[in-house]
Amino acid sequence: MIFTSPNKIIKTIRQDDPDFIIDNGISIAPRAGIEISNDCPRQYKLMIIEAKKNGWLQSVAYMKESEYMWEKLGE
Repeated sequence: MIFTSPNKIIKTIRQDDPDFIIDNGISIAPRAGIEISNDCPRQYKLMIIEAKKNGWLQSVAYMKESEYMWEKLGE
C-alpha cells in the first residue's frame, strides 16, 4: 500500500486575493492584519504606516489547506 501526502498543507492568502476578506452575509472582515501597540514609539508607528501605505508591508493569512477546502465547500 502506498500513501502519498500533499506537498502543500498550508494555504497562503495575501491581501490582494479575493479570499482575504471574510464575508458571512452579516459582517465583513479581513483574515489578517497588524496591530500596533500604544507603547510603540511614534516614529516607529509612522514608519510602519508608511511601509503599509507603500506596499512594503502586507497582510498575509495562513490556514491549513484542509480548512480552506471545507470553507470553500460550505459556500
